[in-house]
Amino acid sequence: MFTGIIEEVGAVLEANEGRLRIACDTVRDGTHLGDSIAINGVDLTVVKIDGESLSFDCMPETYRRSNLGDLRAGDPVNLERSLQPTSRLSGHIVRGVVEATGTLLSHTPESDAIIARYGAPPDILWHTVVKGPITVDGVSLTVVAKDEESFSVSLVQFTQEHTNLTRKKPGDTINLESDIIARYVDRLLSERQST
Repeated sequence: MFTGIIEEVGAVLEANEGRLRIACDTVRDGTHLGDSIAINGVDLTVVKIDGESLSFDCMPETYRRSNLGDLRAGDPVNLERSLQPTSRLSGHIVRGVVEATGTLLSHTPESDAIIARYGAPPDILWHTVVKGPITVDGVSLTVVAKDEESFSVSLVQFTQEHTNLTRKKPGDTINLESDIIARYVDRLLSERQST
């Protein structure tokens, strides 16, 4: 489990079929084999640790559901270690289970912030509410607007400087995870209505 508060932007060293190797510093500290690290919001298991990087195995389902298959050497990635029971929950409950990918549509400056608008599949939008949480490439964000095909978030300066979100260009693919609480409420209400 994660919070969506990015600890570090790492760099892809190798992106081969079934294996990712990521250069990092902060998230390597205190990490052990078998630990979970969120890479662009995807919960992966550490399979190798060396002096400058962490390595992860990726299964075909991971590539089908996320943008990790598009990564190339040098690409920046958002990194977060898993939540410890004694940690503050600064973002929201993030499972690290990417449900779908979306597309960056635009970045629009607004004072010191940037309004990022993302195209998303209907299922993600169904579970998205204005002023509710959403995870984009592993970053916990608050939805500020929504329509039938997209949602928007406001990226404060800290988020701009400490994630890879402003390095994306319109048309780039992003990983999406909707709010798990909204999904559970929807499921429970659907089951109640069908009985």
